[in-house]
Amino acid sequence: MFRVLLANAEPAHSQSLERLLIEQGLRVSQADDMPQALREVAANPPDLAIVAAALPPSGGLELLKRLKQDDPRLPVIITSSGGLTAETIEATKLGAFDYVTLPLVPDDFAKLVQQALDAGRFMRSPVRMDQDQDQEITAGDALLGHSRPMQELYKTIGRAAGTGATVLIQGESGTGKELVARALFHHSDRAAKPFVVVNCVAIPETLLESELFGYEKGAFTGAASRRIGKIEQADGGTVFLDEIGDMPLAIQAKMLRLLAERSVERIGGRQPIAVDVRIIAATNRDLVQAVKEERFREDLYYRLNVVTISLPPLRERREDVPLLADYFLARVTRQLGVRNPGITPEAYELLGAHSWPGNVRELANAMEKCLIFGRGHPVGAEEVASLVLEPGEGPGGSLSPEMDQAIRAWCRQGIAAGRTRLLGALLGRVEEIIVSETLETTGGNRSRAARLLGVSRPSLLARLKKYGIG
Repeated sequence: MFRVLLANAEPAHSQSLERLLIEQGLRVSQADDMPQALREVAANPPDLAIVAAALPPSGGLELLKRLKQDDPRLPVIITSSGGLTAETIEATKLGAFDYVTLPLVPDDFAKLVQQALDAGRFMRSPVRMDQDQDQEITAGDALLGHSRPMQELYKTIGRAAGTGATVLIQGESGTGKELVARALFHHSDRAAKPFVVVNCVAIPETLLESELFGYEKGAFTGAASRRIGKIEQADGGTVFLDEIGDMPLAIQAKMLRLLAERSVERIGGRQPIAVDVRIIAATNRDLVQAVKEERFREDLYYRLNVVTISLPPLRERREDVPLLADYFLARVTRQLGVRNPGITPEAYELLGAHSWPGNVRELANAMEKCLIFGRGHPVGAEEVASLVLEPGEGPGGSLSPEMDQAIRAWCRQGIAAGRTRLLGALLGRVEEIIVSETLETTGGNRSRAARLLGVSRPSLLARLKKYGIG
């Protein structure tokens, strides 16, 4: 459960805020002045601080400064009844997550609190890479895998993290783009600075520009005061633009200016504002195709494409599935406080055979469901089959009757001969035949064969080496 420090000397405001936070399932501790707030932080470090601008004895901004000196990654929201422009700017400079004026709109403030907690999680929870299976599973997140694609991914993160270069992360949904962004941040020289996340899909187009760049007072109807955008708030730190492939073209032009000139211009403003931020962007879109279709600016693509990290889908690193399954099962059992029942060999076989269209996220959800409905028994083939088998993967699929009979005959021969691990052997042989026939059909053109198979060229080369195919 997240812990929130509420530093406010006004009982009426403090009580209403406390009720709102408790309704969100948060644990709240209170302080009436700065000394008490500092003692509370030292005794029970919070995940978020909500500080009144008028906090005695020297004001909420002084407490903000102290909190940021002690822990730059702690998100702090400043509340004020005045809404002074100078105070807003100063709070932003000192590293406040946001500055809001009273009275608060409960739904909007609840959303802001959740955003701040998410940002704090990003900044305070390092991503571990390639965790040893024998080590104790903690509550944190990990990039896992011993496969060649994952080993190359770790190397790329290590080379790019400390450079400060713009990074474009590409991969299907559920492959772990957020984890890679966090790993880049935590291993960079900006790790003690703000890490601001902007989801370009979740925010409506009409609000995305003001969310990113801010606005001046009177810039449009309802702009009663100046607002600092997320990019200015991240000055000195990192901005993670998730799903940038869905960013509207009009806003793409402003992003291009940011990358080219390292400055932003608020809506309604006339002066460029210098900012020092690192941009990490992620997308599940094919940006090259989007450029051809004029849905994404070509000049912005090349500005983003300084360092590109391509995440392999789970179907291209099936050898990592057992490790990931063990990790997710251990993580869920730890969260629920129950015994880890383990996974049977037959279940491992089915997990490795599945194509995982939802990638790592789908596997994580599958293991949680298996644990919940398994009633303490080891995760077996029956539980896995009910979750992951697709049409064509299970009995009576899309195979022709002749192929079906041939496979049945092969299985009977294997069983009669006392063979074990029949599923893995059959899948391996089928994969070898498919790869060989595809390469022969394309006249040895490996790039074309990789496209037809739906795998990356390095993945195809690894299969050719594995099966000794010339």
